[in-house]
Amino acid sequence: MATIQRNMSLTGDVSDHLNPLQKTGTIIGFGGLVILMYSLFGDIEDKALWLTIALIALAGGILLFSKGLYNDKLKGIKNHGVWFKSISSRGFWGWLAGITLTGFYVILYFYEGLLGANPDGNTGLIALFDPLSKFLSGNPASQWFVYGTLYTVAILAFGIKFIWKYKHNRYEQLRTISVMFFQTAFAFIIPELMARLNSDSFSLPYNDLKNMWPLNYYAFDGWRVDQFINAGNIGLAFLIFGILSVFVISPFLTYKYGKRWYCSWVCGCGGLAETAGDSFRQLSDKSMFAWKVERWVIHSVLAFSVVMTTAVISTYLGYDSEKYWLTKDIFLISVAVFLGLLFAVIWYFKKEELKKDARYGAIGYLVIVLALIGIHYFSGTQNNKVFIFESGDLRSFYGFLIGSIFSGVIGTGFYPLLGNRVWCRMGCPMAGILGLQQRLFSKFRITTNGGQCISCGNCSTYCEMGIDVRSYAQKGENIVRASCVGCGICSAVCPRGVLKLENGPQKGRINPTEVLLGNDVDLMDLVNKS
Repeated sequence: MATIQRNMSLTGDVSDHLNPLQKTGTIIGFGGLVILMYSLFGDIEDKALWLTIALIALAGGILLFSKGLYNDKLKGIKNHGVWFKSISSRGFWGWLAGITLTGFYVILYFYEGLLGANPDGNTGLIALFDPLSKFLSGNPASQWFVYGTLYTVAILAFGIKFIWKYKHNRYEQLRTISVMFFQTAFAFIIPELMARLNSDSFSLPYNDLKNMWPLNYYAFDGWRVDQFINAGNIGLAFLIFGILSVFVISPFLTYKYGKRWYCSWVCGCGGLAETAGDSFRQLSDKSMFAWKVERWVIHSVLAFSVVMTTAVISTYLGYDSEKYWLTKDIFLISVAVFLGLLFAVIWYFKKEELKKDARYGAIGYLVIVLALIGIHYFSGTQNNKVFIFESGDLRSFYGFLIGSIFSGVIGTGFYPLLGNRVWCRMGCPMAGILGLQQRLFSKFRITTNGGQCISCGNCSTYCEMGIDVRSYAQKGENIVRASCVGCGICSAVCPRGVLKLENGPQKGRINPTEVLLGNDVDLMDLVNKS
């Protein structure tokens, strides 16, 4: 029988003490963590048994703690006192968690030897995962297999916690089940099983099935393309799928449903942010300064990705038109013409969708990208050079700065300090390109009913992307932002049902001038147009 909850405060009942189920979950979870920590320093004999115990303890501890937290709560909107808890309000435990996560990512990316990675035979933590890795792929574990396993367990366990928390909202439950499925099946289990297909005569790039650029900045690297081609028809199918994903599949889905189809329903980075990072979503910076920094940083990363990919691909191409139908010169000119035409089309048809500073920024980025491509074209550098760098060095620099430091160390390690979507807001080039498509061409928007808004601020507080949702709701204005990932939490925590996620006609989707703040609007004219 559910406990009667008399406290009507939106912050919910805040207790300084854990109930028995939460205490039990904490002890069991820490027990699994102790086993993993012990494996770093001691040799564990029966690795399969102890790994199973550790993973079950970690997942079971999270589930028991979550059950104790939400079991006696009625369906509805409760914030569970997040601003009163040290872990979720940048208190001592929050800083400790941030430092610990950051340290783990630094070791994972740069000091894998400390985890036991050894070409002559794994030791330590990585050796503990050898039985599971050999069972799935037939190969010894690596630090990335260890990370993938823990990553998947976290999404599954915290995903169930998320479903219990938002048990009043079907949309939240469905998209959480979706990211749990895609992470477990397509990002973890299937690629490991596909590794068994590889042999000395057949090698398939199995480690990332979607092969979607620009998130996979290595999608069109020479070694990877060679692997696809050498794998025969199935490899060519994956390569063609990757190209279609960039130019056809992704734009179409974004047009229909907004960037949420990927960022909130499929992406593993978004899946971890939504599940394990849910307790930190309120920490995202909502200031105007943060928004300006966000726009410049993420689009700079996207421009860097375009230039790097174009230049690196060009180094694989020759100059002799009699030998190659696609020469380096033709490729560089084609890319420059394509970007120029794309910009011209957007400027002609969608100029009004961009604010003044966005227009200047778009012009600036186009000039920089075309100038760098032009420099590479006229430099006359041969096959392995990109500007003054070796092609591999440029890609390695991008991988280190963006793929490692930004997406891992900062993007996830800083959850307890800067919120759960730092990487998605400021670093992910995939989010950048989908955001542009969403802003300019998508049918997706969040509609608002300003007459029902009570200005409680829940929507803005819990927007993980740093959007001041309340300012739109108060004006009854549709929310169409490039950064919005369509997670729907703003709608889920609204006590008045003001916000609704919709896919509708593009006409009237963006309506910044239809604001009834005074006598500056002809009300009857507005009603007739609507």
